[in-house]
Amino acid sequence: MVDLGEPRRAGVADVDGVLRLRELMLGEMGADVATAEWRAPAREWFAERLRHPGEFAVFAVEDPAEGLISCAAGSCESRAPTPSNPAGRTGRVFNMSTLPAHRGRGHGRRCLEALLAWFRTTEVREVHLNATEDGIGLYRSLGFAEPAHPALLLHVRS
Repeated sequence: MVDLGEPRRAGVADVDGVLRLRELMLGEMGADVATAEWRAPAREWFAERLRHPGEFAVFAVEDPAEGLISCAAGSCESRAPTPSNPAGRTGRVFNMSTLPAHRGRGHGRRCLEALLAWFRTTEVREVHLNATEDGIGLYRSLGFAEPAHPALLLHVRS
């Protein structure tokens, strides 16, 4: 097994690799990724966000032969200030994904740890994420817990 080293900060040149991992993740979560209409806007979205290193980050592990094999993405968001978060800055983790052949080797954990270290360099006071059954153990081991008030979701369609 080749030592792939520590995760690195992804850049705009890595958009296709990040998108490939996103497609894998969404497909495993039951999304219909076969439709092509989401790919171009997603590529543009990631490319634009990656141009703002103070607000958005992707940390990834790269295999020399396969390209990006694991990543964790996160963004800083501005919300109304609260007593526990006077700056109103929160973090959001998403796009946690590792190619199946590379799972169980700690790549996802190292990507998430690098992302959390980056959040600590910002004004972010709390970090949110939505966990899948496969990922919840990792998140809990790093200190994530269920919020006091459950998140709800409403899909608004025109």
